[in-house]
Amino acid sequence: MKRNQPRYPRTARVGELLREIVAEELRQVDDERLELVAITSVDIEPGMQHAIVWFDTLAGEEADAEVLEAFGELRWKLQAAIGRQARLKHTPELRFRPDDVQRRAERIDSVLRDLNPDD
Repeated sequence: MKRNQPRYPRTARVGELLREIVAEELRQVDDERLELVAITSVDIEPGMQHAIVWFDTLAGEEADAEVLEAFGELRWKLQAAIGRQARLKHTPELRFRPDDVQRRAERIDSVLRDLNPDD
């Protein structure tokens, strides 16, 4: 599944619901690896068997490996929470990926500031 593929209304709604559920569950988790993590979006395949949870962390790219490890340990708990809270026939399998859109935007902004230091 590609990051910018067309989204269907149902998958968009379910993706937003899953983003809310995962974000709420993360607030209740006591794991320091996930303290500075934000869930930016969730993309669901049209068949709803798999979902990619996109995250960003204030700790930067260096922390991505630790965050992915923590998500791997919590995946079943998060899927169980989705199963309890969402009214879906099947709970999609969660996969976690760092969302580098914000990081790229910050890099571009930094380059532009360096090119024009008077602003």
